[in-house]
Amino acid sequence: MKVGLIYTSTTPELIEIVENEIKEALGEEVKMVSYKDPSILAEVREEGYVTAQAAARLISMYMEAVKEGVDAIINLCSSVGEVADSVQDVAKYIGVPIVRVDEEMCREAVRQGKRIGVMATLPTTLDPTKNTIKRVAREMGKQVELIDGLIDGAFGLDQDEFQSCMLQKAGEIEKKVDVILFAQGSMAYCENVIFQACGKPVVSSPRFGAVALKYALTVKGLVK
Repeated sequence: MKVGLIYTSTTPELIEIVENEIKEALGEEVKMVSYKDPSILAEVREEGYVTAQAAARLISMYMEAVKEGVDAIINLCSSVGEVADSVQDVAKYIGVPIVRVDEEMCREAVRQGKRIGVMATLPTTLDPTKNTIKRVAREMGKQVELIDGLIDGAFGLDQDEFQSCMLQKAGEIEKKVDVILFAQGSMAYCENVIFQACGKPVVSSPRFGAVALKYALTVKGLVK
């Protein structure tokens, strides 16, 4: 069994967490093939939206993974998650599911409460994630209130500095929310710290993405 991991951010924290969660879900024998293009996220950040060129490079990575024989693909960047949405018909036709790392996390946040605090370091991640939460809430027949937890300037900080910024922002929004959602997978290592500090449910994408990937492979009959 072979899965394709599509990265537009290559922070060590993200790669380690994602690979550990996939092994936990699918077993140590799973073969993971990584496809990385940080220029996609850099372009999205600079332009403030997903350009046609960035989307094309991302879709090219999907197709490269398909050509190399992966059984499923997981898209690991929320900033470009809507690109993954746009190719679902193709994914179904070719029989290689393209799973968003964050979609099931968004559903879980809606299950947990109406007021959802969305933490991110980039506006280009915050807005697509909020769009996904709104979409899955409609699909679930629920209404939600989204509270922004944007931490400007935190992208690229070392772990200690980043965690300090996360704690400060979580403290600002904790009384306004029922659940806190991390819009970026690289934030996941802060999950327990924020939960202990705020006492509110906290969800991050890698573990939910790994479960969704397992489900997609189960549907294909490759996992029992």
